[in-house]
Amino acid sequence: MPKAKETAPSARSCTLSENAAATSADQQLVLVTHQFHPLFGRQLPCVGKRSNLQGDRLLLQADDGAIWPLPPQWTDLVGIDPEVIASNGRALLLVSNLMELASMVEHLCGRLAARSRAECKDNYAAVVNEIMPQED
Repeated sequence: MPKAKETAPSARSCTLSENAAATSADQQLVLVTHQFHPLFGRQLPCVGKRSNLQGDRLLLQADDGAIWPLPPQWTDLVGIDPEVIASNGRALLLVSNLMELASMVEHLCGRLAARSRAECKDNYAAVVNEIMPQED
Protein backbone atom coordinates (compact mmCIF):
# COMPACT_ATOMS: atom_id res chain seq x y z
CA MET A 1 0.00 0.00 0.00
CA PRO A 2 1.46 3.41 -0.90
CA LYS A 3 2.36 5.72 1.96
CA ALA A 4 0.41 8.92 2.43
CA LYS A 5 2.15 12.15 1.62
CA GLU A 6 3.06 13.83 4.88
CA THR A 7 1.57 17.26 5.30
CA ALA A 8 1.55 19.66 8.18
CA PRO A 9 -1.62 19.50 10.26
CA SER A 10 -4.07 22.27 9.51
CA ALA A 11 -7.14 23.68 11.20
CA ARG A 12 -9.36 21.97 8.63
CA SER A 13 -10.53 18.39 8.87
CA CYS A 14 -9.33 15.93 6.31
CA THR A 15 -11.64 16.26 3.37
CA LEU A 16 -12.06 13.88 0.49
CA SER A 17 -14.29 14.08 -2.53
CA GLU A 18 -17.50 12.20 -1.79
CA ASN A 19 -17.72 10.48 -5.19
CA ALA A 20 -14.11 10.12 -6.27
CA ALA A 21 -11.55 7.58 -5.15
CA ALA A 22 -8.92 9.02 -2.84
CA THR A 23 -5.30 8.95 -3.81
CA SER A 24 -2.47 8.82 -1.32
CA ALA A 25 -1.73 12.49 -2.09
CA ASP A 26 -5.26 13.41 -0.88
CA GLN A 27 -4.67 11.89 2.54
CA GLN A 28 -3.57 14.02 5.44
CA LEU A 29 -1.62 12.61 8.35
CA VAL A 30 -3.37 13.18 11.67
CA LEU A 31 -1.86 12.81 15.14
CA VAL A 32 -4.02 11.08 17.78
CA THR A 33 -3.80 13.30 20.88
CA HIS A 34 -6.37 11.70 23.24
CA GLN A 35 -4.20 10.30 26.01
CA PHE A 36 -6.43 7.28 26.75
CA HIS A 37 -6.94 6.15 23.15
CA PRO A 38 -5.00 3.02 22.07
CA LEU A 39 -3.57 4.93 19.10
CA PHE A 40 -2.34 7.85 21.24
CA GLY A 41 0.79 9.48 19.82
CA ARG A 42 0.51 7.81 16.42
CA GLN A 43 0.25 9.73 13.19
CA LEU A 44 -2.18 8.06 10.80
CA PRO A 45 -3.58 8.90 7.37
CA CYS A 46 -7.08 10.33 7.41
CA VAL A 47 -9.03 8.52 4.70
CA GLY A 48 -12.39 10.20 5.16
CA LYS A 49 -14.85 12.06 7.31
CA ARG A 50 -18.32 10.95 8.37
CA SER A 51 -21.10 12.36 10.52
CA ASN A 52 -23.49 10.33 12.66
CA LEU A 53 -25.71 10.94 15.69
CA GLN A 54 -22.66 11.36 17.92
CA GLY A 55 -21.17 14.04 15.64
CA ASP A 56 -18.33 14.24 13.16
CA ARG A 57 -15.81 11.41 12.93
CA LEU A 58 -12.48 11.29 11.14
CA LEU A 59 -11.69 7.93 9.58
CA LEU A 60 -8.06 7.10 10.35
CA GLN A 61 -6.36 4.08 8.84
CA ALA A 62 -3.98 2.06 11.02
CA ASP A 63 -0.97 0.14 9.69
CA ASP A 64 -2.97 -3.12 9.65
CA GLY A 65 -5.60 -1.51 7.38
CA ALA A 66 -8.22 -1.13 10.14
CA ILE A 67 -10.26 2.07 10.00
CA TRP A 68 -10.70 3.91 13.31
CA PRO A 69 -13.48 6.54 13.56
CA LEU A 70 -12.32 9.30 15.94
CA PRO A 71 -13.85 12.61 16.94
CA PRO A 72 -11.76 15.49 15.56
CA GLN A 73 -11.28 16.71 19.16
CA TRP A 74 -9.09 13.65 19.79
CA THR A 75 -6.61 14.70 17.10
CA ASP A 76 -4.26 17.57 16.37
CA LEU A 77 -6.72 19.00 13.85
CA VAL A 78 -8.58 20.78 16.66
CA GLY A 79 -6.89 23.18 19.05
CA ILE A 80 -6.47 22.26 22.70
CA ASP A 81 -9.56 22.93 24.78
CA PRO A 82 -9.20 26.06 26.97
CA GLU A 83 -10.34 24.07 30.05
CA VAL A 84 -7.40 21.70 29.60
CA ILE A 85 -5.01 24.62 29.21
CA ALA A 86 -6.40 26.39 32.30
CA SER A 87 -6.11 23.22 34.39
CA ASN A 88 -2.53 22.69 33.25
CA GLY A 89 -3.43 19.25 31.87
CA ARG A 90 -5.02 18.05 35.12
CA ALA A 91 -8.63 18.05 33.86
CA LEU A 92 -9.73 14.46 33.35
CA LEU A 93 -13.22 15.46 32.23
CA LEU A 94 -14.41 18.59 30.52
CA VAL A 95 -17.57 20.37 31.63
CA SER A 96 -19.09 19.76 28.19
CA ASN A 97 -18.39 16.01 28.54
CA LEU A 98 -20.00 15.94 32.01
CA MET A 99 -23.07 17.79 30.71
CA GLU A 100 -23.40 15.29 27.85
CA LEU A 101 -23.02 12.37 30.28
CA ALA A 102 -25.70 13.82 32.59
CA SER A 103 -28.06 14.17 29.63
CA MET A 104 -27.43 10.56 28.55
CA VAL A 105 -28.03 9.25 32.09
CA GLU A 106 -31.25 11.26 32.37
CA HIS A 107 -32.43 9.88 29.03
CA LEU A 108 -31.60 6.28 29.99
CA CYS A 109 -33.29 6.61 33.39
CA GLY A 110 -36.41 7.96 31.71
CA ARG A 111 -36.47 5.03 29.29
CA LEU A 112 -36.00 2.55 32.15
CA ALA A 113 -38.80 4.10 34.19
CA ALA A 114 -41.17 4.07 31.19
CA ARG A 115 -40.31 0.43 30.47
CA SER A 116 -40.88 -0.60 34.09
CA ARG A 117 -44.30 1.11 34.16
CA ALA A 118 -45.30 -0.58 30.91
CA GLU A 119 -44.20 -4.01 32.14
CA CYS A 120 -46.14 -3.56 35.40
CA LYS A 121 -49.25 -2.43 33.56
CA ASP A 122 -49.10 -5.33 31.09
CA ASN A 123 -48.59 -7.93 33.80
CA TYR A 124 -50.25 -6.33 36.81
CA ALA A 125 -51.59 -9.55 38.34
CA ALA A 126 -48.17 -11.22 38.31
CA VAL A 127 -46.55 -8.17 39.90
CA VAL A 128 -49.19 -8.06 42.65
CA ASN A 129 -48.72 -11.78 43.35
CA GLU A 130 -44.98 -11.25 43.72
CA ILE A 131 -45.35 -8.52 46.34
CA MET A 132 -48.28 -9.96 48.32
CA PRO A 133 -47.46 -12.05 51.38
CA GLN A 134 -48.18 -15.72 50.85
CA GLU A 135 -49.91 -17.93 53.42
CA ASP A 136 -48.30 -21.25 54.17
